[in-house]
Amino acid sequence: MNNSVRSSARLLGAGLRALLVLTALCGALYPLAVTGAAQTLFPDRANGSEVRADGRVVGSDLIGQRYGLPLKKGQETAAPDLKWFQPRPSNGLGENSVNTRYKLLLSGATNLAGDNKELIKQIKTAKAAVIRDNSTAGHRVRPADVPADAVTSSGSGLDPHISPAYADLQVRRVAARNHLLVARVQKLVDDHTDGRVLGFVGDPRVNVLRLNVALKELTGQAGKG
Repeated sequence: MNNSVRSSARLLGAGLRALLVLTALCGALYPLAVTGAAQTLFPDRANGSEVRADGRVVGSDLIGQRYGLPLKKGQETAAPDLKWFQPRPSNGLGENSVNTRYKLLLSGATNLAGDNKELIKQIKTAKAAVIRDNSTAGHRVRPADVPADAVTSSGSGLDPHISPAYADLQVRRVAARNHLLVARVQKLVDDHTDGRVLGFVGDPRVNVLRLNVALKELTGQAGKG
């Protein structure tokens, strides 16, 4: 009987010591080491790839956001503020009544098949809006000029990038709305176009948030000039 009690006590003691050691290693030392290494080697990425403007955080490089007008009475979705470059649609986030359309970190696609009537209707509606919104005096956008990312959401619904073609499509409208020369706005897009990773991975892309931060700086400079 005594041997059995002593054996059980030893096992309990060994299990308790293992719990304390593993808790210290895995619950404290390892997270501290990983956090310290991340903050030392990749501080920007470790802190969420934050984008700052005017001394404050305005978003993340990794998460798309919308640029809309204040929501009017009776509206479910705010109209886009056309003085800014617009991201691609985020239709996959439209079903949740709390975390809707880029406001919080809800990720998801539409999950609609390519021949789904609702998806086809969404794309046609979005295409008509892109043509209407981006046509300016003396320049009408042709349906053939509208790239796919202008009318379709990404797999996550949170894509922060658009294609250079979609950014170029918006240049004339952004220039007109901000009373800027088209050439200046086009240069802004060109300067914020990232090429393929390592020269061959992925596609060229434009980060909409960083582009709009630069646009705000440009409009401020133009206003002072």
